[in-house]
Amino acid sequence: MKILIVDDHVVVREGVRRLVGAIAGVVAFEAETPFEALAAFRKERPDVVVLDINLKGGSGLDVLKRLRADDPAAKVVVFSMYSDLVYATSAQRAGGLGYVSKSAPSDELLLAIRKAARGETYVDRETMADLGNAAPAGARKLSTRELEILHMLGDGKSLSDIADGLGVAYKTIANTSTRIKEKLGVERTSDLIRFAIETRGGRLLDRGDL
Repeated sequence: MKILIVDDHVVVREGVRRLVGAIAGVVAFEAETPFEALAAFRKERPDVVVLDINLKGGSGLDVLKRLRADDPAAKVVVFSMYSDLVYATSAQRAGGLGYVSKSAPSDELLLAIRKAARGETYVDRETMADLGNAAPAGARKLSTRELEILHMLGDGKSLSDIADGLGVAYKTIANTSTRIKEKLGVERTSDLIRFAIETRGGRLLDRGDL
């Protein structure tokens, strides 16, 4: 089995490579950026892609969509720092078969990979445990990038930090922040940050959205 590991942290890629070594016959490849990921996918045609959401130079969900556009049969497991159902659902809608939080036990990532190789879906237990949490209606209007910025605000990052981290202009993030506030019905950035903190852990999505 060929597995492509896409993550912008070397230590994560090395850890996943060691982990998948437990699967007999695995050959692992690595990529750090969206460009490298697409190039490696087209060259190696892996059986399964393990893909992070936050990448240098772009969104992993955008990469997922491009992989699926390139090959509708592409089998992708999203491996993310977020255990929120909203991200898992976004990944599923983009064509991902699996979603595993980086805080989940390693055996869940192996299970997700094995299931994806068979064309089956899997979401780790920690993320699925958030099913019972209710979501504010306005949050369901947010795009994937808007949700990403909202989460970064909840992590304590400033608009400047977010712009630097995503490699975009400050004005772009400021404008996006304004759109988020309009959709959520809040006026001040401090209210937006409070909302972000209070809605962490999967509460941005309710059962009706699955």
